[in-house]
Amino acid sequence: MATPDRRRIGHWTRAAADAVARLLRPLSPAGLLLGALLLVASLTPSLIPRTTVTQGLLAGVSLSAGYGLGVFVRWLWAYLELPPSRGRTPLRTKKVLYALCLLLIIWALWRAPHWQNIVRAVFHMPPAENIDSLSIGAIALGLFAIVLTVARLLRTSASRFSDLLSKVLPPRVASLLGVLGVVVVVITLSNSVVLRIAMHLIDSSFRQADALIPPDVAPPAEPNRTGSDASLIAWDALGRAGRQFVSTTPSAARIEALAGGPAQMPLRVYAGLPSADSAQARARLALDELRRVGGFDRAALIIITPTGTGWVDPAAIESIEYLYRGDIASVAMQYSYLSSPLSLLIEPEYGEETSQALFQSVYGYWRTLPKDRRPRLYLHGLSLGALNSERSVELFDVLGDPPNGALWSGPPFAARTWRGLTRARNAGTPAWLPQFRDGSFVRFMNQNGTPVPADTPWGVMRVVYLQYASDAVTFFDYRDAFRPPAWMKVPRGPDVAPQMRWYPLVSMMQLALDMILANDAPMGFGHVFAPSHYVAAWRQVTGVEGWSPQGIERLQHELDAQRAASLAADIDEGGG
Repeated sequence: MATPDRRRIGHWTRAAADAVARLLRPLSPAGLLLGALLLVASLTPSLIPRTTVTQGLLAGVSLSAGYGLGVFVRWLWAYLELPPSRGRTPLRTKKVLYALCLLLIIWALWRAPHWQNIVRAVFHMPPAENIDSLSIGAIALGLFAIVLTVARLLRTSASRFSDLLSKVLPPRVASLLGVLGVVVVVITLSNSVVLRIAMHLIDSSFRQADALIPPDVAPPAEPNRTGSDASLIAWDALGRAGRQFVSTTPSAARIEALAGGPAQMPLRVYAGLPSADSAQARARLALDELRRVGGFDRAALIIITPTGTGWVDPAAIESIEYLYRGDIASVAMQYSYLSSPLSLLIEPEYGEETSQALFQSVYGYWRTLPKDRRPRLYLHGLSLGALNSERSVELFDVLGDPPNGALWSGPPFAARTWRGLTRARNAGTPAWLPQFRDGSFVRFMNQNGTPVPADTPWGVMRVVYLQYASDAVTFFDYRDAFRPPAWMKVPRGPDVAPQMRWYPLVSMMQLALDMILANDAPMGFGHVFAPSHYVAAWRQVTGVEGWSPQGIERLQHELDAQRAASLAADIDEGGG
C-alpha cells in the first residue's frame, strides 16, 4: 500500500509530466497557417526601410500574433460547437498545411530584400546588400519560440488553477476564472513590479544623461546669452539639450557669410528642468531672462516647445534665424527627461502644462507692448512639441490679439487640432497633404511645398503644418488594424512606395515599427525634416522679405549640406 508521501510524489510527477506534454504538443495547423500569412505580409514594403534585426523582430511578432489568433478562432469554433467542430485534423492534412506554411515563409524570406529595396528606392537610397534572409528567419522563429513557450506556460498555469476550482465550481465557470486569475496576476506583476522598476531605471538614466555637460562645451562668455555669468539661469540648470541649444547659436559672421548683408547673433533662451521647481516658476524665469537679454527688441520672437527630452531641432531654428539675418529671439522650456514616446506614455500632462505656462507668460507680456514696437510672435514645435504647442493656445483667448503664426512639424497622430483639420479637409484633397477651406488660416506642406496657390492671401494668423507622407509618427492609427488608412489611397505621397499594401493587423504593426525607425530615415523623409523644407515653411508663416530667389536657393542648399554633415557625424560618433 502506497504511503501518503509516495502518493504525493506520484501526483506531482504526473502533474509535471502533463505540463511538459502540454508545452511540447504539436503546433496548431490553423494557427500556423494564419501566422505564416501574417509573417509574409510583415515582410512587404511599408514606410521606412528596415534592418535585418528589426525585420526579424517584426516577422516574429507577426507570426506569434497570427498563431495566437488562429488558435483562438479554432478554439472558439469548437466551443460554439459549429460544424465541423469535432474530431482531429488528419495527419496527412496536417503535413500538407505544415509544408504549405514552410513554402510560404521561404518564399517571403527570399523576397524580403527586394521588398526592402523598393522602399529604399523611394528614399533615393542605394540597394541594401546586408539584408540577410536567413537571419530574419532565425530571429523570427526564435522570438516565436519564446512567445509560444511563455504562452503555453501561462495556459498550463491557468489549467492547473481551473482544475483546483473545478472541485467546487462548475467546469466552465472554473475554466473562465482560471484564465482570469492568470491574467490578473500577469497584469498586476507587470504594472506593480516590472513596469515600475523599468520606469524608475529609465527615468534615472535619462536624468543622469541630461546632467552630463560635454567637456568641450564651456559656458558662454557674452552677458546677453543664457548660461553666462550674467544670466538668470545657471549653465548647469539648462540641462543637456538646453546647453546644446544655447551653445550652437550661429554667430553674426556665420549668418552674414551665408545670408549676405549685415547680420546679428540671434538670441536663444532656455529654461531646463533643474532651473525651478514648477512649470510656472520656470516660465516666469524664462520670461525674465528673455527680457534681460533684449528678446522683445528683436524683429521676431519664437516660443518653442521642444520634444520630450528638451531637444530643439537645429534645422527648424537655424532656418528662420538665417531668414531674419539674426534679428530674432527664441525661448524654449524643458518639461521632461524622457524621450517623446515615453514622455507621452508616462507623463502626458507635463508637456501640455509646461507649454501653456510658457505661452501664457510670454504672450501675456508681449500683448502689453505697443503693437508697432513689439516683435512678431510665432510658435513652433516638432513631434510631441507640436502636439503640446497646439495645446498651449486657447483660440478664444487670443482672438483679439493673436500671435502672428505657427509652424508645427511632424505633428503626432494624437494631435487633436491637426487631426480635426485633416478630417475636415476639402473634398478631393489627399489625407497626406490636405487643403483646408481657402487656405487663409492653415496650410499643409511637404517636400514639394503646399498645394495652395502662391497668390492666396493669408489671414491675421498663419498656421503651417510641415509633414511627410512617410512619417508614421504623424499617420499611425490603431484603427489601421482593421481598416485601410485614408493616406494610403491613390494618389499617394511622393515618399510612399506604390507597392505598399494594407493588411489587417499587420499594417498597424508595420506602422508601429515605422514610428520607432522614423528618426533613422534619410533627411527629408520619415521624421527627419530638411532645413530647406523648413526654409520654405517659415517663409509661408512669416512672409519675410529681402531675399532673392537665388539667395533662398543658396540658403536651402547650404543649410541642407551642413545638416547632412552634422547627421553623418552623429551617426559616426554613435557607431551607426
